[in-house]
Amino acid sequence: MSTREDAVEEITLAEPTRVAPDTFALSSYVPLPGLGVLPVNAFLVRAQQPILVDAGLSATREALLARLEELVDLDELRWIWLTHTDPDHIGAIELLLERAPNARVVTTYLGMGKMGLHRPLPPERVYLLNPGQELDLGDRKLFALRPPTYDAPETTAAFDPKTRALFAADCFGTLMKAPAQTAAEIHPDELRDGMITWASVDAPWLEFIDEEAFEASVRALERLAPKYVFSGHLPPAEDLSDTLAACLRDARGVTPFVGPDQATMEAMMGEEPPSGEARA
Repeated sequence: MSTREDAVEEITLAEPTRVAPDTFALSSYVPLPGLGVLPVNAFLVRAQQPILVDAGLSATREALLARLEELVDLDELRWIWLTHTDPDHIGAIELLLERAPNARVVTTYLGMGKMGLHRPLPPERVYLLNPGQELDLGDRKLFALRPPTYDAPETTAAFDPKTRALFAADCFGTLMKAPAQTAAEIHPDELRDGMITWASVDAPWLEFIDEEAFEASVRALERLAPKYVFSGHLPPAEDLSDTLAACLRDARGVTPFVGPDQATMEAMMGEEPPSGEARA
């Protein structure tokens, strides 16, 4: 992606980019009609024990692994941290387990159980970690935490104190008008509106959450003072944590997203309903 004017009409995997010391983004862009463009990110940290945070989309799994192999020998990949087990975060996991024989999947007990509904993970390839615990990578420890917003109960974000990078899962996700390589390229109004719209989709419970409780969760994150915020659905952000926290606060109380019904979808696509079906 060279400019924000580049059109995206299908799922597109970008070239890997260095986004922080030892840290690389592997980003895809997904067009969502009527909503905009959603980034879907995985991140590689070349620690003493290399770790991949999330596993991307199934649609790009082969290309994602090819990009990953440009950055790390898959035999040396030790960990795959799944922030949660939604399809857009586990798309390449089966290929990764085949081609990265020394890697273990970092998840929670619930995450392991949800993965098992599709295809059970071999227990010896799993490492269970809960919020509040740490994962030792040799030259640093990643701290596990629950972010202020999420859509899956097993969600576990990660903080790297060595680089002050926060891997935020779905929190801070945004819907964009066009792809961007960094969050700084997005106009503040577009960023705020995109984050609020994303929150209405991803965290519909924000309509009901208590202000004091939500504020406490945001402040806990702010105390980490992250220099970098790496969300699964936001272009990599540097020195924007205050701006992102303000957008997150604005999302509290947002009305949950309701998508188009069948008649509206047909109108959007310029189709007529099948014979015998009446529009509401």
